[in-house]
This record gives sequence, structure tokens and C-alpha cells, in this order.
Amino acid sequence: MAEEKKRRPHSAKAGTHPGGDTYVLRLYVAGTTPRSLQAIVDARAFCESHLTDSYHLEVIDIYQQPALARDEQIVAVPTLVRSLPPPLRRLVGDLSNVDRVLAGLELLKR
Repeated sequence: MAEEKKRRPHSAKAGTHPGGDTYVLRLYVAGTTPRSLQAIVDARAFCESHLTDSYHLEVIDIYQQPALARDEQIVAVPTLVRSLPPPLRRLVGDLSNVDRVLAGLELLKR
């Protein structure tokens, strides 16, 4: 799987954090199960609608790359990890609830 989606940041676009850099996200899934495929669809839709052109999303299948999951201490899937900007944030489970994803990744506008 290990699909990647790269976007270049745009200045003053919604989804750009205060430093103006790109959000770096990793989505850990387990194979091509319906739940994994739905998590990929949900994560991509979320990124496109809320992070616009300021994100990099990498999808990691823990069956194909178990060392990455072990190194990141992934114990359940799907898990969405925001590594940049700091601090690191993890969201485990259903990604279809946009408010939950916004809160879990600390992307709510204040």
C-alpha cells in the first residue's frame, strides 16, 4: 500500500498552521480490509477539505511494513498520526467524524 500524497503549502490557506509549514500525517492500516479502505478514503477526504494544499499523507500497511508500526508503537489500526507540526498527535479508530478528527489532531480553530 504505502501510498503517498504530497501537497505543497500555500500561504494563508485554511489548514496551514501558524508556522506555515505542511502538516505531516501517517495513516496506519491493516491490509485491504473494508475498515482500512474506509479509513484511507476518510483521511484523504479530511485532508482535502480541511488541510487543502498544506499536507503530506502517507498510508502505511502494517502487514507490509511491520517495522514502521513497531517503531511508532502502533497497537491498533486505523491510527492517524500527526508528526508535524509538533506536538505529535495520534487518533485511533473511525475517521469519519470530522469534529472528532479536528479535535483529536488539535486542528480546531480558536
